[in-house]
Amino acid sequence: MTHRRLFCPRARREKMDNSIITRCRNQFWFGVFALFVFWYLLLYVYDWSSLREPSLIAEKQANSIKSLHSNSVQLPNIDNEIVGTKHIIGDDRISDVSRDVIPVKDHGERPTSRSSVEKELHPFLGANEAKNGNKSAINKKGRGADKKVVKENGVKQGSALPVVKTRREPKSCLGRYIYVHDLPNRFNDDVIKQCRLLSKWSDMCQYMVNMGFGPDLGNPQRIFLNTGWFTTQQFSLDVIFHNRMKQYECLTNDSSKASAIFVPYYAGLDVARYLWGSNISMRDSASSDLAKWLREKPEWKVMWGRDHFLVAGRITWDFRRGIDEDSGWGNKLMLLPEAKNMTILTIESSPWNSNDFAIPYPTYFHPSSDNEVFQWQNKMRRQRRRILFSFAGAPRPNLDDSIRSQIMEQCLASSRKCRLLECKNDGNKCHKPANVMKMFQSSVFCLQPPGDSFTRRSTFDSILAGCIPVFFTPGSAYVQYLWHLPKDFDKYSVLIPEDEVKEMKVSAMREEVIRLIPKVIYADPRSRLETLEDAFDFTVKGVLERVEALRRDIKEGRNSSTDFDEEQSWKYNLFGTVEKHEWDHFFLRTNRASVWT
Repeated sequence: MTHRRLFCPRARREKMDNSIITRCRNQFWFGVFALFVFWYLLLYVYDWSSLREPSLIAEKQANSIKSLHSNSVQLPNIDNEIVGTKHIIGDDRISDVSRDVIPVKDHGERPTSRSSVEKELHPFLGANEAKNGNKSAINKKGRGADKKVVKENGVKQGSALPVVKTRREPKSCLGRYIYVHDLPNRFNDDVIKQCRLLSKWSDMCQYMVNMGFGPDLGNPQRIFLNTGWFTTQQFSLDVIFHNRMKQYECLTNDSSKASAIFVPYYAGLDVARYLWGSNISMRDSASSDLAKWLREKPEWKVMWGRDHFLVAGRITWDFRRGIDEDSGWGNKLMLLPEAKNMTILTIESSPWNSNDFAIPYPTYFHPSSDNEVFQWQNKMRRQRRRILFSFAGAPRPNLDDSIRSQIMEQCLASSRKCRLLECKNDGNKCHKPANVMKMFQSSVFCLQPPGDSFTRRSTFDSILAGCIPVFFTPGSAYVQYLWHLPKDFDKYSVLIPEDEVKEMKVSAMREEVIRLIPKVIYADPRSRLETLEDAFDFTVKGVLERVEALRRDIKEGRNSSTDFDEEQSWKYNLFGTVEKHEWDHFFLRTNRASVWT
């Protein structure tokens, strides 16, 4: 009976009457419930008010920005005047508002001294044997690289980085607006309809699905992730970039607000139809018509095309035919006066010309969320790499200066340390993404010798796999992808010839390669990355920065294109100077004249 007295002390005075005890007990539990509800409401009101305050601030800021846009004063249009060779543009196209520009580390400085390669690199580089007693640290890393734990920026190498859940803050579109020309269908959509003509050897129609990504790849052999992977063709960048541009956050229908103007001409796919067996009039037809179409537009006359840009998803040499004979290669798009005023984005640019800029080849990975990127990066950090070197490619016996055959011979002779994936026309294993990515994911170093031209799609496949690229010329990456790869190339790659790579640096280089993954992939345009910027984002930043610099030069009466000899553009674009440089011998035109003529 004691527990009843605890519920109702009054019962002791009324001789334990059961009805009184029941009533008291009910009152007790009602009081407990009421107290619980009181505290719950108090906490709810507190949390709501704390969350409401920042949202009100954000709403107030958004309303302020909206008000700024709606109440901004439109400057009067000023017709363009031509004074000699100087074009004075209307003040309505020049803004003192600061632009968003891509941060460039050590801009204008030469890269630090190159790192070295240990004894195990020498059989593949043609270098002398290392001195006796110089034990290879890289060989040890090749057998157990992931057992070593290295801290970099406070994060243990090989451990999963924390997933960033905060949404990327929306930026103002001031200085970032892009206007897209509405071209006639013959310059883009009709090219896709003729997809069976885009390649002499394969059906390109299958690669045009999924917004240019190609068929879903799935996850064969559990090599990839379950989503975000596609069988992407390396020459499909025209379509991929256009679809990403359709989702760009700062598009405008008012060209007077635009900081840059995009021309959605599928230049790479267009020229591909006529590269073999067609006369030059067919090859030049669309690009010449495009130039005429652009000249007649009022947007062109504002800066005479210097604020225009387009994507040509092939190497620059497909658009630089120097002779008007059917035996010449490609078309003459980039030699047109109009094209020389524009910014043209290619998968490989010319070291000797200033009107094209290289952006990454498309890879197989097109994520639809930040977490897909983080998941893949962490997978590559944990990957066991049992192969020291690997090479995927074919020999180039028609090129006298090619070192591919030598590399392949030495790789076969060192099969325990080097893995070779030979890309032959018959049963080409390189056409299956699983074969390439599986080998690269298991490799410490991926050899990237030039082929028909300087660059390779394989470079970006190796970065995607966390495999350190080994280059044999700075023309393969360092003077190419200025907006996407670090200027300090020693941080993520090796340039041959080298002497040694210190053991501790291998892990740091791999981590740097893995961190580059977001910069060299094109995200799925059907969604949006929240905290990361992909290759498209960095490209647009680079274009906007370039156009703004040109606009500033025109306003101040300068012509930056005449500030240096165009044949030295690779040095000027990379280092900001045309002084004598150790790489000069790599870019003698005579070294490659037989390939591009």
